[in-house]
Amino acid sequence: MDLKEGIPLHKQISDWLKKEIESGALTSDEKLPSENELSKKFDVSRVTVRRALQTLENEQLIYRCQGLGSFVTDQRTHQSFSILNDFTEELAGTGMKASSKLISFHQADISDRKDLLSYLDIGNKTIAIQLERVRLGDGEPIAYDVTWMPIFYGQLIEGYDLEKTTIFSILEDEFEIPIKKGCYRIEASMAGDRLAKHLKVDSQTPLLLMNRISYTIGDKPVYYQKRYYRNDRMVFELMAERQTSNSNKKDELPFKEIIPVFRDNN
Repeated sequence: MDLKEGIPLHKQISDWLKKEIESGALTSDEKLPSENELSKKFDVSRVTVRRALQTLENEQLIYRCQGLGSFVTDQRTHQSFSILNDFTEELAGTGMKASSKLISFHQADISDRKDLLSYLDIGNKTIAIQLERVRLGDGEPIAYDVTWMPIFYGQLIEGYDLEKTTIFSILEDEFEIPIKKGCYRIEASMAGDRLAKHLKVDSQTPLLLMNRISYTIGDKPVYYQKRYYRNDRMVFELMAERQTSNSNKKDELPFKEIIPVFRDNN
């Protein structure tokens, strides 16, 4: 490819790589030429190459692993665990419009669910708000949520349009209740008939189940949620740093370990 005058070099390189990906010349998870190889191929600086690769990464056409290089992404949405996001924020930057379909919103007796009583930390109370939603990207199902909330927080979000807004945004924007952190457990699951119908997959299709407790100030649980992702639509990534005896703890990555602290009775 001959570079043309009048068009930024980094854009010409990113456009060329994009065509290689879209044509299938570069396939999912295939490693791209190194920065040095691209620099020599186009006779440009590595800074120019990095800008081109950054453009492709921003468009989620590639992903980069430090020390390994750049790779072609697949068609699933990629997310990181380094920042606690709500569903709308997860899809931000993917080009997809996030929305939800509310299936149910009601008070539930959880007196026989010791796990929920513990997760929600509601003392001797035995009633919680339970809501279920299909989470959509451009109108197509990506995930299914089952969420339990203490009555206090559940009553705050009641009456809001939960098909167009998120729990996080209601609590933070309307009531100034910040969501400070979340604790995750990830496991494999299977789609029963009901889930399969809502997610538009075959029954017994493997799903990615995300269990999460979200907390506000003072480590008060805001909700416990089970989110079932279609694994053909969403994948999660985690960048980890090896700690050795010579490691400087000040250089640790800005997120905590994902620890399997949940224990479900279902």
